[in-house]
Amino acid sequence: MPLKPETKNKLMAVSTATLCTALFKRGLRNQFIQDVRPLNANLPNMVGEAFTLRYIPAREDLNPITVFQDRQHPQRQAVEQCPPGAVLVFDSRKDARAASAGSILVTRLMVRGCAGVVTDGGFRDSPEIAQMAMPAYHSRPSAPTNLTLHQALDINVPIGCGDVAVWPGDVMVGDKEGVVVLPAAIAGELADEAFEMTAFEDFVAEEVRGGRGILGLYPATDPKTKDDFAAWRKANGR
Repeated sequence: MPLKPETKNKLMAVSTATLCTALFKRGLRNQFIQDVRPLNANLPNMVGEAFTLRYIPAREDLNPITVFQDRQHPQRQAVEQCPPGAVLVFDSRKDARAASAGSILVTRLMVRGCAGVVTDGGFRDSPEIAQMAMPAYHSRPSAPTNLTLHQALDINVPIGCGDVAVWPGDVMVGDKEGVVVLPAAIAGELADEAFEMTAFEDFVAEEVRGGRGILGLYPATDPKTKDDFAAWRKANGR
C-alpha cells in the first residue's frame, strides 16, 4: 500500500525515539538501525518507502573496476530505478572499509526526487554529501570504491541494514539521531500514535521546564495530568 500523504506528514513531525516506543508497545524491539547517523543533522526528517540494494563480499575475479562499464550493473540500476519519494537502503554488511556509494550517485538520487539514502557502511565524498539537501545516513566516511570489498548483487529484495531486517516498501524514518524501520502494514497507525505522543511529550517537557515533577506526570498516572493536558492542547491548538 503506497504511503499516504497524511501519514508522511505526521512522520515528518515525530522523532525516531517516539516511534521506537510505539513499536515496542507492539512487541517490535529491534527496528532502529544500529551505528548509522546523519551526514547533515540540520535537514528535516527523512520519510520514504524502502528500495533496497544488497551487497555481498567482493570476489576479485568477478568484481574488477571494468564491471561499471556494464549498464546493467546492480548499483547503477538501483540508483536509476529507486522511485521518487523512496529511500535507497544499502545492505553493506556493516562494513565501512569501502564506500557504499559517493556524491555523484547520491546527487543522481536527489535529482530524481528520492527521499534519502541509508547504508550500514560508509559513503565516500562525505563532505560533499553533507552539503546536499538530501538526507543521507551512514556509519562513517570511507574513501575506497565499493568494488574493493563489496559486490552489488540484488535489487529490491529483503536485506539486513545495521542489524535490522528491511523489506521493500517498509517505511524508513530518519531524524537527527538515526533511522527507524516501520513495517509497511502498520506505518499509518504508528504515525497516528507517535503524532499524539509527541503532543503529550511537548506538554510534559513544558511542564518539567516550569518546575513540575515527573511523578504522576510522565507517565500520566495522576488524573489531573490528563485534565491539564487537555487544557494545554486547547490553548496551543494541538
